[in-house]
Amino acid sequence: MPRRGRSERVTLADVARLAGVSPTTASKVLNGRSDVGARTRERVLAVMAELGYRPTTARHTRPRERAILTVLDFVESRYAGTVLQGILLAANAAQAELLLRLPPEDPASTSRTAARAWLEERQESGVVGMIVLAAAVPDPVLLAAEDLGLPVVAIDPIDTTESRVVSIGSTNWAGGRSATEHLIKLGHRRIAWIGGPLGSAPSVERFHGYQAALDSAGITPDRALVRHEAFSFEAGFRHALDLLSLDDRPTGIVAGNDEIALGVLAAAGRLGIAVPRELSVTGFDDTPQTEWTTPRLTSVRQPLAGMGRMAVETVLAMADGVQPASRHLQLATTLSVRDSTGPAPAS
Repeated sequence: MPRRGRSERVTLADVARLAGVSPTTASKVLNGRSDVGARTRERVLAVMAELGYRPTTARHTRPRERAILTVLDFVESRYAGTVLQGILLAANAAQAELLLRLPPEDPASTSRTAARAWLEERQESGVVGMIVLAAAVPDPVLLAAEDLGLPVVAIDPIDTTESRVVSIGSTNWAGGRSATEHLIKLGHRRIAWIGGPLGSAPSVERFHGYQAALDSAGITPDRALVRHEAFSFEAGFRHALDLLSLDDRPTGIVAGNDEIALGVLAAAGRLGIAVPRELSVTGFDDTPQTEWTTPRLTSVRQPLAGMGRMAVETVLAMADGVQPASRHLQLATTLSVRDSTGPAPAS
């Protein structure tokens, strides 16, 4: 087999393909890992010699730990920080390095070839799997990951119907329903919804839970009380100002996440509306900041750190050839009742 010229650098993916193994296995051989069979090791080494494969000295001077690539496009929220804490602790326990990256930009997000090169570069740095946090995965990246045998796990993915990705989330529908039922049991009938974007599967699932609770209680949903925009303080504040300025304003607001709920509390404070005497508010995520608000925020608890831990365990198992029992894993939600909810005000 002729060797390539210097302008056509042999990659580890080329070695893996010709040796009939995954890039992960080829990387293990390169790094002297012991969990590779003798025959497989000999075959990979033979192909490396035949192709004239030469790893970069800086990257391969000594055996390294496995690495996990985590892709996210926001870090400022308590939600992301708590999930990342679970990922970090689990990666540390598994003796795996953690690489944080923003989603690939053009052309890697639009070209399968460019996306493959983007992932190959990270595989050569020891990456054995990718975790995507609450973001859409560009199709070229998924196709390239399939080409390279790189497992992908998504936490709270934008699209839960993507069959090529193992997803980890919580019981969003049940959480949305439990928050709404809590307000209904307190006597509220004018209950508004402020959620994230309609393109977000978790937000839509929570909204459907809200609707189901109203339907079960015989309450006709009022479209004027429903808002969808972004998982942000600003969106919650703006929509709450509008809702609370209605002649027949809501007595309860179910927020799609804690950031929105904080915006609702701020809007109520701006308008001089007492919480929970005049307005009850619920959040979703149960981030640490729920204990810091005045009043303390009632919120649906997601096991955020547990989701991060499960993602690490799942992606490393997939890298070792063990597939999860389900493509869509869900952890249970519970309602943490605090001071921001109370009986509906007398009419």
